[in-house]
Amino acid sequence: MEVPSELRTDPGVDSQAGEGGHYRLIIVGGGPAGYTAGLYAARAGLAPLVLEGDEPGGQLMLTTTVENFPGFPEGIQGPELMQRWREQAERFGATVRQEAATGIDLSSRPFRVQVGGSTYTGEAVILAMGASARRLDLESERLLTGHGVSTCATCDGFFFRGKRVAVVGGGDSACEEALYLAKLAASVTMIHRRDQLRASHIMQERVRREPKIRIIWNAVVEEIHDVKAGKVTGVTLRDTVTGERRSIEIDGLFVSIGHTPNTELVRGQVELDERGYIKVRGGGPGATATSVPGVFAAGDVQDPYYRQAVTAAASGCQAAMDVERFLAGSA
Repeated sequence: MEVPSELRTDPGVDSQAGEGGHYRLIIVGGGPAGYTAGLYAARAGLAPLVLEGDEPGGQLMLTTTVENFPGFPEGIQGPELMQRWREQAERFGATVRQEAATGIDLSSRPFRVQVGGSTYTGEAVILAMGASARRLDLESERLLTGHGVSTCATCDGFFFRGKRVAVVGGGDSACEEALYLAKLAASVTMIHRRDQLRASHIMQERVRREPKIRIIWNAVVEEIHDVKAGKVTGVTLRDTVTGERRSIEIDGLFVSIGHTPNTELVRGQVELDERGYIKVRGGGPGATATSVPGVFAAGDVQDPYYRQAVTAAASGCQAAMDVERFLAGSA
């Protein structure tokens, strides 16, 4: 099993181990999965450590109004929801720290999680680092995220009912987003940098049969308008073949060019699928166990399909319960 170089030490030498403290459970990640795992583990008396990272709260921190999370019929602001989630975990005894893991050693128990110059050790670990949506790397995209720019049609499509939207991408996910939005929006424009979609044949056929969807081929988004207005009013496109530029008017832009699971720190230590997501196994559909006994995974880091706050929270609950059983059996 490969151990990250920053955690390798000479045989028999472990000068930093325990410097940050020892815990029965360390949870790496502070989004819906991590906070829920912390809540359930704390209520089970495990007193977990939650390392929420440099950007606590995950992708919901970039969301304005969340209207599809159960229990909030009037909706709730994403940052407020995550803050309340964090406080609930802390109330029952979870230690939550805004620290990002810089190294993870899963080669033996107790496992070691490094944060800068300190090392925490734990009898069990839940990996809940999430996945990051790939971006267009535009400043206007960053400034308008949550104000007309989104990476999740299921989350934000409702706000664009009867409006004009565009979807960037050409894979299965982009087609699924476009088809979902076609049920709500007045029109959907797919923007793809190539001259044919990368999606599966059946998804391409569904898109072609949907009268609300049109496709602009060989085009990339160069600018999103209008930052000064604080909302999306259109985009400037560049033709990848001719270099010609043109603008189209839209009310919302959905970027669907894939997600990258945040698994770099555990690559080579737990089994990953071909896309880099952690493979889980267990006795049912809510499996959270990884290929390393005592190491569990929850949320988007092991879920390339649903990527919803409610499903991440559910897997965080399942992972905490699995940890409780594991620790009881290994005591």
